[in-house]
Amino acid sequence: MLRYYRRLDAYLHASADDGSPVRGELGGRRIFAIWLAANLVVTTMLTGTLFVPSVSLSGAFWLILAGTVVGALVLVAVGNVGTRTGLPTMALTRASFGVRGSRIPVAANIAVLMGWSWVQAMLAGVTVNYVIEQQTGYSNPVLFSVLCEVIVVSLAIFGHAGIAKVEPILAVVILAIMGYLFIDMFGDGFARLNALPRDPEGLSGLGIFDIVVATAISWTVLSADINRFARSERGGVIGSGLGYVASTVAAMALGATAIAWLLANGKDAPSFDPTAIVAEFGVPLAGVVVFSVMATNTMAVYGMVTSLVNAEPGRIRFLPAALGLGVVSIAGSAWLALLDKFTSFLTAIGIVFIPVFAIIVVDYYVLRRGRYAASLAEAGSRDYWYRGGWNPVAVAVWIAGVGFSSAITYLWVSPVGATVPTFVVSAGLYWAGSAAVRRGSGGPGRSVAPTPLDRAAGDSVRWT
Repeated sequence: MLRYYRRLDAYLHASADDGSPVRGELGGRRIFAIWLAANLVVTTMLTGTLFVPSVSLSGAFWLILAGTVVGALVLVAVGNVGTRTGLPTMALTRASFGVRGSRIPVAANIAVLMGWSWVQAMLAGVTVNYVIEQQTGYSNPVLFSVLCEVIVVSLAIFGHAGIAKVEPILAVVILAIMGYLFIDMFGDGFARLNALPRDPEGLSGLGIFDIVVATAISWTVLSADINRFARSERGGVIGSGLGYVASTVAAMALGATAIAWLLANGKDAPSFDPTAIVAEFGVPLAGVVVFSVMATNTMAVYGMVTSLVNAEPGRIRFLPAALGLGVVSIAGSAWLALLDKFTSFLTAIGIVFIPVFAIIVVDYYVLRRGRYAASLAEAGSRDYWYRGGWNPVAVAVWIAGVGFSSAITYLWVSPVGATVPTFVVSAGLYWAGSAAVRRGSGGPGRSVAPTPLDRAAGDSVRWT
């Protein structure tokens, strides 16, 4: 057993899963398949159940499409920095937050992805439990949630290579089942599902749009983790953009359509409850839930491990980190009470991470004009040391962004939602604050000489 452990540890280290910059090997089609499978997930599908009958089914479709495209712009922008540098998402925060300051978003990211993995394992476990209980009378949702997470952790410990192989297969299976369900639900025509009475106390159109954009923000924590393995910028941008948009629209549309179908047929339609839908559509929908969790949770666990490994490059190895975090994720999947807090959890993700990604985008594309120093891959980089390893501007803007987002979410509710306003305000504050500091010190961090170093010959990778 120890021999196999050492062989896998050596393989993952050689495959750059231990934190060093990578040379991308995946083409655009494989990146597309990974992102397609990743968000064909039960949580995204159940998010769609929140939208009908607040708006019509056709209105929900348009809002889902618009919000997904807007949110994907941020996801693709951050992912492209990963393609250019070969570094994962949280490693990129060292450039803007400072070597030590980056531990703030890293810690938040690990906590968020752990929560994601718990919620999704629970939903899969509850679904499996429902099907088995109907067939045999045996019920143990905690056991099935834990077993689902054990499978996920087993897949995640093989690193990005395992994900690249498994995700396309899962995408094909999930899409085939979803296609069957759409055909079944639209069998009596679309007009009947689109003509449901509206719920005057439901979500507004702008509220729905905000939730959809926030969903993309929650996925951006993994964007560079995956896109750094893209062979080219073009493949990474097109593959991740189309894959994310297609999967999100399909999954949310399936949830909205399922709720509309239940209501049109006089059925009870509780939002965010997979068993209510599975009760009507049976094993095919249960298959979507379970396979989607395998696809998505594998990436969530991988993202957690990548964040931890890159917090201290060269000091923490992938395999022991994966096993340690895997044990925690398996244990936490038994906490079924978290399911009642999912929408609050999604809101918290947006509050914490919208300012982070606004800062990354402005720092890389505007202030540094698409160039980072090669030393960014090092744990103790002096080029991004700022003041004692912390960038006061980034930390201050992050705190201000979190405060602003919380205020317009809970105190003075924004009529246009919190996601887009928080991104714009955070981006503006970081640009203004950094510009002021730059005028006084001569650079956004410690000034570096322009010595370009391409990650791989022929790629559009820009270091300085």
